[in-house]
Amino acid sequence: MPQPRRTTGWVNAACAAAALLVAHGASAAPAGCPREGTLGTSRVLSVDPKQYPRVGLKSFPDTLPLHDGEVILTFDDGPSPPMTNKVLAALASECVRATFFLVGKPASGRAALVQRIAAEGHTVGHHSFTHAHLGQISPEAAVEEIDRGIAADEKALNGVETTTPSTPFFRFPYFESTPAALDLLQSRGIAVFGADLWASDWNPMAPQQELKLLTSRLNQARKGIILLHDPQPRTVAMLPAFLRYLKEHGYRVVHVVPAARGGQPEHHSESPAETAATPHEGG
Repeated sequence: MPQPRRTTGWVNAACAAAALLVAHGASAAPAGCPREGTLGTSRVLSVDPKQYPRVGLKSFPDTLPLHDGEVILTFDDGPSPPMTNKVLAALASECVRATFFLVGKPASGRAALVQRIAAEGHTVGHHSFTHAHLGQISPEAAVEEIDRGIAADEKALNGVETTTPSTPFFRFPYFESTPAALDLLQSRGIAVFGADLWASDWNPMAPQQELKLLTSRLNQARKGIILLHDPQPRTVAMLPAFLRYLKEHGYRVVHVVPAARGGQPEHHSESPAETAATPHEGG
């Protein structure tokens, strides 16, 4: 069952503002953190799928325009209580915003948790309906998997079953894409996210080993889209220490949201500042 969370005034205000945004199919912008000494979210990056149809150096030639020391936190395969709840609690404790690529089938039975993810300011992306190997099934079946996943996520999030995602971000399970599927998503204005580095948290290891592996890779890459999995207990156990590591070593968290229609960034009045992702900026 989802764990109860503290209802501070800050969280209540953030949830109220986010609920209005969710109702209109938009992503909530990070608000300033009321607690000193937290990692925080340094800026918001609006991503236009027309400019960045495919990102992540593990799969594609290009990635998002991050500066040295900037990271984007992404979590796959949820929602999965109680693990996702613990991830949300760890992120909230450091005022960090992330992106969750949800699997449609579990999302369809956990609307309250999906809505909590969005209400706490995180971005909700899509990760198919059953986490199938989309490169190993027919093109028609792959499209059905993608669309059913989007529809289930949207139903859980906004109460409307639609294959037009309110946040046009998709990640292929196992990173198994095909040229036809990539072209289809691009034609529909949906950005495909790969990753720049990951913790290999699908492999058996202790949380301390995962932390050492991830920080070693990050110190080599210096920036990037990081892939993690919120249903993984080892990642849940490792995450608070990783967030402390980021803070203590001067790394900064960037939150990605979709650009508004027309390729212009969403306008938010709250800090941190939002930056539009334009080609070749910062990397």
